[in-house]
Amino acid sequence: MRRPTAAAGSALFFAIAPGVVAGLIPWWLTRWRVRGQLAHWAPARVAGLIMLVAGAIVLIQASARFVAEGRGTPAPVAPTERLVIGGLYRYVRNPMYLAVVAAITGQALALGQPVLLGYAAVVWVTVASFVRWYEEPALARQFGAQYRAYRRSVPAWLPRTRLWKQSRQ
Repeated sequence: MRRPTAAAGSALFFAIAPGVVAGLIPWWLTRWRVRGQLAHWAPARVAGLIMLVAGAIVLIQASARFVAEGRGTPAPVAPTERLVIGGLYRYVRNPMYLAVVAAITGQALALGQPVLLGYAAVVWVTVASFVRWYEEPALARQFGAQYRAYRRSVPAWLPRTRLWKQSRQ
């Protein structure tokens, strides 16, 4: 896939998937109203803002990596031509999903909206199931031994503390 096409597809996917899951639905559930006084639980609210910003940064970086490195999109209908294993993907296999859950959890803390914690849990179970039952088998079929080696070396959910360096084959 050509890079301009991959970039357009990734931008569309970004707006539809993370935009809806981490933006529109939390807004629909809370109207982004702050619950309680802002001074209450100030450390949790600050931590929530940090999680929200960090999640957005990771989503943008990971989405761009699909275009530059993978020559495709994160969308299953327009997958990458190459396995994306650079950047944050050297520390954890699923940074985009972690970023979405972090952004939702961050909103819950920043806004003082416990309903978003429940929603974050539902999103977590949903994406973990999707990864396990669809995405991992699809990547194994598409990229074979390269994906299996990557999967053995890089954890799915708890980031490595050291950079993974792919061995030459």
